[in-house]
Amino acid sequence: MLNIEAALRGNLVSFYAKYPAIITKPVTHFFKKLFHEEEINSFLMRTPVKNLAFVNRVLEEKNVSYEVKSREIENIPAIGRVIVVSNHPLGGMDSFVMLKLIGEARQDRKVKIIANEILMQIDATRELLIPVNNMDGKVSKDSHRQIVEALENEEAVIFFPAGEVSRASMTGIKDEKWKNGFLRIAKLTKSPILPVYIDAKNSWLFYFLSWIYRPLGGLLLAHEMVKPSFRDIGLTIGELIPVEAFDNRSMSLREYTKLFKKHLYRISKHKSPIFMTQKCIAHPQQRQLLKQELKEARRLGKTSDEKSIYLLEYDKSPSMMQEIGRLREFSFRKVGEGTGQKSDIDTYDRYYKHIVLWDEDALEIVGAYRIGEAKMIRLMHGNRGLYMNKLCTIRSTFDEVGDNAIELGRSFVQPKYWSSRALDYLWQGIGAYLREHPEVRYMYGPVSISNNYPKAARDALVYFYRNYFGATTHYFQAFESYTITTQIEDELSLIFDGSDYKKDLITLKEYLKNFDVAIPTLYKQYSELCEVGGASFSDFGIDANFGECLDGYILVDITKIKPKKYERYVGGVVEESANAA
Repeated sequence: MLNIEAALRGNLVSFYAKYPAIITKPVTHFFKKLFHEEEINSFLMRTPVKNLAFVNRVLEEKNVSYEVKSREIENIPAIGRVIVVSNHPLGGMDSFVMLKLIGEARQDRKVKIIANEILMQIDATRELLIPVNNMDGKVSKDSHRQIVEALENEEAVIFFPAGEVSRASMTGIKDEKWKNGFLRIAKLTKSPILPVYIDAKNSWLFYFLSWIYRPLGGLLLAHEMVKPSFRDIGLTIGELIPVEAFDNRSMSLREYTKLFKKHLYRISKHKSPIFMTQKCIAHPQQRQLLKQELKEARRLGKTSDEKSIYLLEYDKSPSMMQEIGRLREFSFRKVGEGTGQKSDIDTYDRYYKHIVLWDEDALEIVGAYRIGEAKMIRLMHGNRGLYMNKLCTIRSTFDEVGDNAIELGRSFVQPKYWSSRALDYLWQGIGAYLREHPEVRYMYGPVSISNNYPKAARDALVYFYRNYFGATTHYFQAFESYTITTQIEDELSLIFDGSDYKKDLITLKEYLKNFDVAIPTLYKQYSELCEVGGASFSDFGIDANFGECLDGYILVDITKIKPKKYERYVGGVVEESANAA
């Protein structure tokens, strides 16, 4: 229940301690009337719901609705951490509108909003709110911790950076100076920022009183919320602003904050944005549709913890493929890669096959690998039908191995499963495929290093893998090979032995620790998979269409896989299913 007296006593301790009841009681009574305590508590008594259900009831009760283009709703990330910033034209009801907008677009419905302590008195919304001091707008250490925890739990957090209601000016109803707290936290938690412009205004009485004496307008805000003069609110949702757009030291926080405010007001007028943006990742497919399609898919096996491995084809599994594309983009963006589009789906997906690890308990895709049957693809399309041809030049020497090879790529494990054995299970899926196709001798494809890795770390990785895993026969040549300057080569030659693999592997790991990075998982996996000469890199090049990541073009000779590894992945570790699921 709303308790205005408790809120006042908590914020005006010295006032209530200094003055007698004959003074404090009338003041308390005045604020109770001003904030419509009795009316609000009556509504709370007859509304036994909470959180987003309560938000919806409030908007229904006050007959408040909003308009937004359906294509713009797709700009709201359905999963993953995000900070939402907005102007604050109403000072109250816009909080409920934003909670409804963002909450209903989120897959898990998890959303928080920064709000003043008066709203914290309403139990029905307390789980959605993180408090700021309504007297000075400051965020306490505990509130700061709650914000960071929410984002690290992959929730959405809504900020009104102005910290107070918009005011009337010669140029219209606009926020005053924005505080930079949202930006500090975005940088700290590596959270993208979503701008949402709210087109609404309070009564002209509010602005008139604010013009005469600002505190008078503030006192009228509660009345504006309980007896709104507005009904329809317009919303403009901008595209997501990735961390990379503001996570550098080229400008101060103050300058960036000014630009974010300007960016918001520009998109409200449909002008070009200031910051680089990216498409929001597509919203999830319905889980029952995914489960239904898997009934028609080929099941390769089951893991020891009851996850299933399937082999899919694009035409037979349209919803599964859309979900794979969505999760690819989501997972790749987490490591600084990705296409920047809503979904990572391309034309190659249509005739490549897909190994998928499925969690039946959670009804979701854990991860996937893409397989291209090179012989069939080359017969139909020539080398230009291979995804590898998009990344580099396929040399004539590839003819020696192409008819007995499969292309691997676009592998991912969604972030929530990163600490599991998911990648190992996907490799078992590849092994199950190889058991059914004994004619395949080679596996090849691009293996990426994120552009988030510092240049010095990438130089060391390329230097090491060229030295110990450089190809004697080159099948692929990068359009633009990754180069290491002579000076850097000389410096690295002093760090690495050059002829002792185990010693240099330890050196590489220690060297990378200086940059807070490690050997990328697939580089580690492939290098440990084969005997000497079994895995080789023809070249290294930059993929400009995939987050500027660095690709190593690898070829693996299956006949040179270490016996224990072969037995583990190809020899039948996965419990096979004789029939499709």
